[in-house]
Amino acid sequence: MRTVGHGKLIKSGQVKKVIASHIGLNKATQDLFNSKQLELELVPQGTFVERIRAGGFGLGGILTPTGVGTMAEEGKTVIELKGRKYLLELPLTADVALIRAYKADRYGNLVYFGTNRNFNPIMATAASIVIVEVDYVLESGALDPNEVVTPGIIVDVLVLKGSSYHATRT
Repeated sequence: MRTVGHGKLIKSGQVKKVIASHIGLNKATQDLFNSKQLELELVPQGTFVERIRAGGFGLGGILTPTGVGTMAEEGKTVIELKGRKYLLELPLTADVALIRAYKADRYGNLVYFGTNRNFNPIMATAASIVIVEVDYVLESGALDPNEVVTPGIIVDVLVLKGSSYHATRT
């Protein structure tokens, strides 16, 4: 079985903790976790993306009813509002985000295709360094502003897929 994406980092031992909503298809993550060589935090998908969004926008966390009264509640702050209990989920940020986009202009403005639009725009806001792999790099002004999902101001490095081309924002 071929290892792709971030699985290469996990398999090579370059990751000490994984926070994910699902690892069922990643055998290396499962094996390393089971042998206690990798820390794993499983988070429901909606909670996961909201924690990333909170990190990207400087919020102190989010409140969610998901996980109240289950094992997910262990060790977390429970807040009751208007008779309903919520878990306080803390924001997630990253030192580096590895993002995939369809195309960019030389300023780093990003256009996504398909499922790359799901989490990548949010993750780009929550990292100190944003490295983006794209299929195409267009000249400045070539993108319709209505297509741009992620503004270039938060992109640090563009890498053209299958090429040695890369541009670093100065």
